[in-house]
Amino acid sequence: MGLISGKESPAEMLLIAYGMEEGLAGFYERMGETVSDPDAARLFGQLAGMDASHKEKIFELYRKHQEEVTSIEELEGRVLPKAMEGGLTTEEFLAANQESLETTGDVLSLAMMLEAQALDLYLRYSQRSEEPVTKAVLHELAEEEKTHLALLGKIQDKY
Repeated sequence: MGLISGKESPAEMLLIAYGMEEGLAGFYERMGETVSDPDAARLFGQLAGMDASHKEKIFELYRKHQEEVTSIEELEGRVLPKAMEGGLTTEEFLAANQESLETTGDVLSLAMMLEAQALDLYLRYSQRSEEPVTKAVLHELAEEEKTHLALLGKIQDKY
């Protein structure tokens, strides 16, 4: 993924992570409006909510490194280009996959794939990072992705 070099500061890495969460939340919201299955639409809304919660956690982490930032709006003004957690823009992903995202099973499979990719991304870049504090931030982000995957597993058990 071209967004990350391995030389990012903790604050830079958190801006990238925030942008990916924002991109994914926007994707889920957009999909929730386009699918015909009401259960799938509801699930997309739930997933967007998970990412909104993750954005709040990233904001709190960011404030530890950039104390002068006092609002999410300030952080959002600094966010790098938004890509979904898999590294694609919403438009790129939709162009390739929209027809196969109509059922709750499809939605859950997609969400698990994207969260697993984000987990892998954060762990791989934690190994590449030369900055110890950035490594710690990446590990914390990876733990969040593990939590998301566990939650998705519980949701899948209901279906």
